[in-house]
Amino acid sequence: MAKSPQDEHPNKAFGWAARDSSGLLSPFHFSRRENGGDDVSIKVLYCGVCHSDLHLLKNDWGVTDYPIVPGHEIVGVVTSVGNNVNKFKVGDQVGVGVIVGSCKSCQNCEQNLENYCPKLIYTYNGHSYDGAKTYGGYSDSIVVDQHFVLRFPDNLPLDAGAPLLCAGITIYSPMKYYGMTESGKHLGVVGLGGLGHVAVKFGKAFGLKVTVISTSPRKKEEAIDRLGADAFVVSSDPAQLKAAMGTMDYIIDTVSAIHALAPLLGLLKLNGKLVTVGLPNKPLELPVAAIVLGRKMVGGSNFGGLKETQEMLDFCGKHNITAEIELIRMDDINTAIERLEKADVRYRSIEKIHDVIMAFTAPINTQLDSLPVWMTSISWGLYALALVD
Repeated sequence: MAKSPQDEHPNKAFGWAARDSSGLLSPFHFSRRENGGDDVSIKVLYCGVCHSDLHLLKNDWGVTDYPIVPGHEIVGVVTSVGNNVNKFKVGDQVGVGVIVGSCKSCQNCEQNLENYCPKLIYTYNGHSYDGAKTYGGYSDSIVVDQHFVLRFPDNLPLDAGAPLLCAGITIYSPMKYYGMTESGKHLGVVGLGGLGHVAVKFGKAFGLKVTVISTSPRKKEEAIDRLGADAFVVSSDPAQLKAAMGTMDYIIDTVSAIHALAPLLGLLKLNGKLVTVGLPNKPLELPVAAIVLGRKMVGGSNFGGLKETQEMLDFCGKHNITAEIELIRMDDINTAIERLEKADVRYRSIEKIHDVIMAFTAPINTQLDSLPVWMTSISWGLYALALVD
């Protein structure tokens, strides 16, 4: 007889889980494994919720294994380490991204591309080496093999830095691989959401001219005045598209909705590169003539491997790059998910967790609970919600 999630492992854990395709999250008691020799136990302080988490909560991709505890942009503090762990010690600030395991021996793993390993283990909605389900960062703790734990820069705020573990590396990896880092070149960013706004910040840090391409004219002031973009193009305005034709060296497309690629290819110079990181649920039409006649490239990219993700975090620490966030209470998680689905969050919504966990394990200190959100969040930590355009 199969053991319940609460009895599967010796260490009790608590989180928020969805039990069916309604995606409704509710308190969930489960368990984590004991520290093995190579394991790091982490107290979760912050966890980003990206748009892919929403798809999995709703089983949009048909692969969700309920119950599901989402969350793969995890930042926390090390509470214990295994005997073989030499990279981390108790008290270190660390991060955990999209995967928590791989075979470590295939060609991809040997090239530090664990994210493309055919046997990779996702942080949640996957299965560990022992066959047990993986549960993500909507929880009070997690146990991870040290190889898949990342050192978090001391100078970055943990709440605003958490989304870098997925959104950040999803942008940084293709920019590095496709050479979108040459100072003075022109980068177009399609979509100004959770991924897009980070792309603007990376582009400026690399010394690029950055133009935001969006369907929403209202985002122009925010893109230029708040995020530092150099220009803004409304993609639904034919005159603006015509004026920008043939001006861009690179375009990074972050949009997950169905949209036309032909106008974007027209914005590229000769030898320009269009790289997509969004995941529309239907195929996009690719105009081959536009590629052939302009010797242009269309590519894609997944999140990065562990070495590259650590490089990205260090880069963000050097350039003080974080996500833009909004604070909410953890017990408003379902409302936050609804807002995410409606694209009603500007860029990251952040929710508290530990006070709500306490509500199920011990009485809350009402005096503390009555404090403003920004004060209580200092004590207990937050969650981050991601959006795309």
